[in-house]
Amino acid sequence: MDIRTTIDTSRMSARQWVIVAVATFLNALDGYDVLAMAFTATAVTEEFGLSGSQLGWLLSAGLIGMAVGSLALGPFADRHGRRRILLLALVVNALGLFLSSTAGSVLELGLWRVVTGLGVGGILASATVLTSEYASARRRGMAVSIFTAGYGVGATLGGMGATQLIPALGWRSVFLVGGLLTVVALALTAALLPESVDWLRTRRPAGAQERVARIAGRLGLRGEVGLGPAPATGAGAPRGAVATLLGPRYRTASLLLWASFFVIMFGFYFANSWTPRLLVESGMSERQGIVGGLMLTMGGTFGSLLYGALTTRWEARATLMAFTVLSALTLVLFITTTGVPLLAFASGVLVGMLINGCIAGLYTVAPQVYEPGVRTTGVGWGIGVGRAGAILAPIAVGALLDAGWTPTALYLGVAAVVVLAALALVRLRPHEEPGEAPAERAPSGAVG
Repeated sequence: MDIRTTIDTSRMSARQWVIVAVATFLNALDGYDVLAMAFTATAVTEEFGLSGSQLGWLLSAGLIGMAVGSLALGPFADRHGRRRILLLALVVNALGLFLSSTAGSVLELGLWRVVTGLGVGGILASATVLTSEYASARRRGMAVSIFTAGYGVGATLGGMGATQLIPALGWRSVFLVGGLLTVVALALTAALLPESVDWLRTRRPAGAQERVARIAGRLGLRGEVGLGPAPATGAGAPRGAVATLLGPRYRTASLLLWASFFVIMFGFYFANSWTPRLLVESGMSERQGIVGGLMLTMGGTFGSLLYGALTTRWEARATLMAFTVLSALTLVLFITTTGVPLLAFASGVLVGMLINGCIAGLYTVAPQVYEPGVRTTGVGWGIGVGRAGAILAPIAVGALLDAGWTPTALYLGVAAVVVLAALALVRLRPHEEPGEAPAERAPSGAVG
């Protein structure tokens, strides 16, 4: 039997959940890295005498690296193997973190932050696809949502760890610990994560049949499991090439997916970056502003898991559309209830839940849009374009705030931007193999 069909229709084994757990740990490294830079910002500013502008660029350096890493390493993963590029990305990430701990100037630190981001971008592109491919169709949404929730866990634990490490050992220790954790992740990935079965089916390197048989045995799949027929590939462009994403077959889907990634990431980083400051602008105390920001973070992890749970009953794309519209509505509710702090904090939890659920939804839907031969390229470019929205959000909102926009106007504007993702998702359709009937697709956890 074809291993792809077997994985999609079988119950998920303990080994498949181990793959999800390792991928979740990899995503937690992203959360750790982002919060580590935020928590070390004060100490770094004092040591290097940074201006506000210099600190802003330093904070953005990692995001810029992540965008480039997702865009550049995704195509290499489709060409040379997702596991292989994932291991390479982990090495680059660890190298960037270790070198960051030795930086003697802001220029050096900024350079090593870009290198760290390159690794994180490659990790996210490959790990997202591997999580999706090794989950059964029914549990795919749940598996990817658990993977997405790792970001919040890593951010929370990274922030807590940084508050203990910096006073005792200095800001460099935060990056050193991050590098050590990445080495652990590298060992776990090498030992526990197999190569992508869809990459083996599509590329069919030497020994592919034997490797699939070993993977099937480790996953506990019953019966004689093989490669099956090679998946059909789009005509007119080489497999794994970026040009395929903008070819006739995928042009519309790619543009719609990129638009969704961009506006949802814009809304996500706006909410997480500016909420404490804008709540103070709206009349709350500084302490209440911090609490409001924490409410968003608190709701985030639960939102990813809620999205995954809902996809076991409802179709993933429709669930994502609902989360997108509700995110916009709760953004408006949040900023218009600041006069009643308890109500604002409660709605802040909802904002965090829903906007993080949207991220989980994008990571669930994106791999299903493309054929196996260009899947990591498609996901990597979606994440890369989304990171562009993440980079733009703090800059654009800061400029609008300087131009006289009120917090209420900013939240209303971002809510309107987030709704655009729902409009884009209306026309987004999953990839289907030629001759595949809709009834042959999984009824839940898939895209459509």
